[in-house]
Amino acid sequence: IFGAQAEGCSPVSTAFKAGHDVVRPQKPRTIAKSLAIGNPADGPYVLDIARRTGGAVEDVNDEQIVDAIKLLARTEGIFAETAGGVTVGVTKKLIEDGLLDPSLTTVVLNTGDGLKTLDAVAPTTGPSAIIRPTLDSFREAGLA
Repeated sequence: IFGAQAEGCSPVSTAFKAGHDVVRPQKPRTIAKSLAIGNPADGPYVLDIARRTGGAVEDVNDEQIVDAIKLLARTEGIFAETAGGVTVGVTKKLIEDGLLDPSLTTVVLNTGDGLKTLDAVAPTTGPSAIIRPTLDSFREAGLA
């Protein structure tokens, strides 16, 4: 079992990498607000299950989160919120680091909608079309 956190709030990942059993609180500094839990009550349990299953707990920075949101949208047509960007970004990182075998089936939980965190991608992604609220304008924009 693998865990994913945003680097700007990664107390469990930090403890895992250091080999600690105690999770030290951190002040959240990340765009992944829904995952910004600086003192997770279940942190020790996550460390235990990751270690017992041969897994890991990894993190990605805010830039990697945005890149992962865009990757998922571009390749699968799924617009994830920042938490989904963390999940996809960490999955990508685990594959690149050889911790996940890309030939095996991996289940990635991604339950949030990107419309909740538009501000995370707005600076680097603009609207594809701006149209008046009419069917003709919709068609003129090439969206019909």
